[in-house]
Amino acid sequence: MTAQPEINLERLKALRLRTFRLPPHPHLSTPRQALDFVNARGLIYFWPITGIDLPSLWMAVAGERSVADNHDDPGHVTWGWKDAALPKKIWYYGKILRRKATLISLETAPFFYALSENYGSLEDDYLLAYEEGRLTQSARQIYETLLEKGILDTISLRKEARLLNAKESVFNRAMEDLQKDFKIMPVGIAEAGAWKYAFRYDITARHMPELAEQARKVGEAEARQKLVGLYIASVGAAQNRDVTKLFGWPPELVKRTVERLVHKRELVEAIHPHKPGVWLALPELI
Repeated sequence: MTAQPEINLERLKALRLRTFRLPPHPHLSTPRQALDFVNARGLIYFWPITGIDLPSLWMAVAGERSVADNHDDPGHVTWGWKDAALPKKIWYYGKILRRKATLISLETAPFFYALSENYGSLEDDYLLAYEEGRLTQSARQIYETLLEKGILDTISLRKEARLLNAKESVFNRAMEDLQKDFKIMPVGIAEAGAWKYAFRYDITARHMPELAEQARKVGEAEARQKLVGLYIASVGAAQNRDVTKLFGWPPELVKRTVERLVHKRELVEAIHPHKPGVWLALPELI
């Protein structure tokens, strides 16, 4: 039996410094650089998320430190970049991966959409999901309100959807459910509410109709392989459980996806010098 190769930790460290945009690589300092970063990585977080290895816009701008509480911290320039980009359709933004703020390149977005419960019909897809128990009543009310009224800010949306008396957690969960399945997305900012700041939302298929058409050309197996490939390209090495944790797919689907990537030699099964278990690594890190 052939022994599994070992990950070269020096190469792994050098790759992550580059893909996470950490010193000696210069931090991002302009919106254009932020867009190039998202396009290069395919998928990143807006904030760093505890327990998840993935590049984030904050870290690429502010370095490897906690998100600052002070609103005038230089790292918070990312807020302005993100808000200004919402109506421009230069990337896809929403609470996607683990229901956290995610930035996805326009090239990558169709692969996510191909794995969603959307099939191209604004009026029918959500009803099917509701009837099959995959959409809550609150989520249905929110979606139908946007379908009827058009773009609304969060405050107006809650009122028009007759959810003013619903628990905050119920409303927020419904909004996250709709975002992670690519049914609705933030498309701008409104001066609304006590903080004079609220997202404006629209139905994804109406705001970006090209997504459905692009996704039709992508099979589910192809989509999963593409997304896992992008993830490992950013982190260098990970385990199956890390893939499951990030994307929320069933372990059996993750196993099949990884096996295909290994068979195609896009990934290598390897061992970590200091951590147990089988790892997936980029061939150049062996």
